[in-house]
Amino acid sequence: MQEQNFQNHSKYVVGYHVITSILLVGAMIAAIIYAVKYGSEQALLATNLLLIVGTLLGLFWYARAFALRAQDRAIRAEENLRYFVLTGKLLPSNLRMGQIIALRFAPDEELLALVERAVTEALSAKEIKHAIQNWKPDYHRA
Repeated sequence: MQEQNFQNHSKYVVGYHVITSILLVGAMIAAIIYAVKYGSEQALLATNLLLIVGTLLGLFWYARAFALRAQDRAIRAEENLRYFVLTGKLLPSNLRMGQIIALRFAPDEELLALVERAVTEALSAKEIKHAIQNWKPDYHRA
């Protein structure tokens, strides 16, 4: 596996992020065209097509959103524990979730200074990631 760093740490699953997105958008366009063209003659079928594709779009969106939310909660707990082990205190409560997610890539030696900078300078997640000198990879988040 390629070594992870700032440039390549994002993960896109082609089948999910690209192909499924394209297919769902295409299905919605086709359902709208069908509803406009044949809606008056076949209103029930046109309505059902729109409802089915709309439901699939919702499932596509929320399946990913719920999985990411669960991963975010796990990351918050892991980083809180790591910070507690290093300092005996919990992470500062004013850190945003994006900042905490970015901090997971920092090794223990850099974590405390980056937390302090994130709080005092209101660093964005991207700024935190750029500030990391020795990237700690996370190969488990999809």
